[in-house]
Amino acid sequence: MSSLALPAAARTLGLAFSGLRSLWQRWFLWALLAVLVFALLVTVVWLAGRHEVSQVQATLDRDTADAVADLRSGLQRNAQNLRATQAGAPSREHWLDQAAALLREHREWLRIEWRDAALAPVGAADTPYRRSMFDPPSRGADQSDIALACTAARKLGSLAYSPSHYVSLAQGNGLEVMELCLPIDAGGYLVATYSLRDLLVELVAPTLSRGQEVAFTEADGTRLVAIGVPRRVGTRVFTSQQLVDLPGATLMLRVDGWRAAPDLFPNLLTALVTAISIALVSVLVLLARDTRMRLRAEGHLADALAFRKAMEDSVITGLRARDLMGRITYVNPAFCEMVGFSVDELMRSGGEAPYWPTELAHEYQQRQAMRLAGGVPPREGFESVFMRKDGSRFPVLIFEAPLRNAQRAQTGWMSAFIDISEQRRIEELSRASQERLQASARLATVGEMASLLSHELTQPLAAIASYASGSLNLLEGSGHDEVAMAVRRIAEQADRAGQVIRSVHDFVRRRDRTREAVAPQVLLDAVLPLVGLQARKLGVAIEVVLDDGLPRVVCDRTLVEQVLLNLARNAMQAMDMPELVDRVLRLRVARARAIGTAAAAPDARRWLEFSVADLGSGISDEVAARLFTPFFTTRSDGMGLGLSLCRTVVEQHGGALMFEPNRPRGTVFRFTLPIA
Repeated sequence: MSSLALPAAARTLGLAFSGLRSLWQRWFLWALLAVLVFALLVTVVWLAGRHEVSQVQATLDRDTADAVADLRSGLQRNAQNLRATQAGAPSREHWLDQAAALLREHREWLRIEWRDAALAPVGAADTPYRRSMFDPPSRGADQSDIALACTAARKLGSLAYSPSHYVSLAQGNGLEVMELCLPIDAGGYLVATYSLRDLLVELVAPTLSRGQEVAFTEADGTRLVAIGVPRRVGTRVFTSQQLVDLPGATLMLRVDGWRAAPDLFPNLLTALVTAISIALVSVLVLLARDTRMRLRAEGHLADALAFRKAMEDSVITGLRARDLMGRITYVNPAFCEMVGFSVDELMRSGGEAPYWPTELAHEYQQRQAMRLAGGVPPREGFESVFMRKDGSRFPVLIFEAPLRNAQRAQTGWMSAFIDISEQRRIEELSRASQERLQASARLATVGEMASLLSHELTQPLAAIASYASGSLNLLEGSGHDEVAMAVRRIAEQADRAGQVIRSVHDFVRRRDRTREAVAPQVLLDAVLPLVGLQARKLGVAIEVVLDDGLPRVVCDRTLVEQVLLNLARNAMQAMDMPELVDRVLRLRVARARAIGTAAAAPDARRWLEFSVADLGSGISDEVAARLFTPFFTTRSDGMGLGLSLCRTVVEQHGGALMFEPNRPRGTVFRFTLPIA
């Protein structure tokens, strides 16, 4: 009896141990899964906190960098406004009125001074927003801060700043100030005194100091001035520093942000990850059961997919499928080759496709929204423009149709694309040939009209000059000097008109013109009276800059004067905008190196560069591509021949006519002439 019970008990005990081992293994796996999920949650919470801190710091660094850029731009504009007070060699009283007006507009300035070459004061104005804090005897030529800034400005040939220094006020108060020294062309300096605190208030964005502290510090961290909100208890400090590198002075812009830590973001993320983790475990259990069924279904679908793919890969028409949300669900190799993007790049693009041109993206979004809303595309298709991965554009013909499933329910849209670049290229060649023929005919007509007008206008101009000479003879000795001067001007302009007409006639007939050595100042003096009339009408200030010791240039004086006059008029018309306040036309002559093939020749000539700069709205890329094309113009009353003729005249002299963007705005036209 006992011999039979022992094996049964042993088997029972073995089964019990086996059940316990299986139960322990199952619970061990669940415990391990729980530990892993808990570790994941802790890691996510920690990473979320680190992410929030890094986001706050990155935002603070970006705002500080933007504030430094705004500060530099504001200082540059102030320097330009300060320089403008010397336009036209003003008198001391006129300059004082301009300085007072500037001080009312710029609270950051405490004082503006005009000093001669020896730093002796010529005139000074104080801000109306503070009591005068400077003693005139102490603002002499021996003041160290001003002398230091002006010495640096003289070495740099431009503006310079002095290191910040402290100015004491009454009742133990004081201000941290900085001097700006700006050399002027007529000799001497303009000195402006900045209040560092007001500089922060006026030129740094107000939102930067909202909820945080903004300060100027020395390079070693010494705080000079600060504005904003002091630190609150229980907050973290986020600090960002940016270097404000000014000529002659170095400052640090420091921003201290206060932030309570952490926000609700990590808590929401933790709950979200926990829910997703539980759902993931449940989905894994369900997927394990469904795997067998899917494997059987995949075997049947593999053959069908292989057959369909072979057919789609063999066509040369691009195919694209989108779902009802606008996401790309399928593209064939022909489409990928057409746009230059891989299948993965197109699938990850989302709602905005990477092959949409930037300038047409809004139009394509509207068209896609209309399709997704149920709009029916035209059956004959429509044309559009796509962009390859390398940025090149090409035209396509698109056919679209609803994409329906086995239940006849629409699941998206299927599109077919045909590249019509070659067709458009042939059409463009044909159109360009027609345009060249038309342009040649119009140029021939213009040449004939120019020859006819030059012949017909010569006699009336000669008669005007004769009448003017006769009038001068009659007025000689009569005491009517003003009338005689006016008649003399009429004679001069009639002679100038005759020269222009003869130059145009010779230019059209391709005759060699007589060139002479002319001083740059003479060329500018000839056109400035005519430019000044239009400048006064449009409210444009003219600024002429000539480098010292410029030699003469070899040129056809009449044609080059017309080039300068045409460029100056174009520049002033570009600034004829009601919203534009600063209208300055800058004419400059300086030395330039030889350009083009002349630079590579062993006997390369030297050149002078003439530049005409405006502060208008600039030239767009589309206009720049056709700027020198004959008969192309952006004005309703223009003929489109001015710039084309100007470039032809400059190139006949061996030079080149170029243009580039002006800073901070506008355009600069430059052309070169050979030195005598």
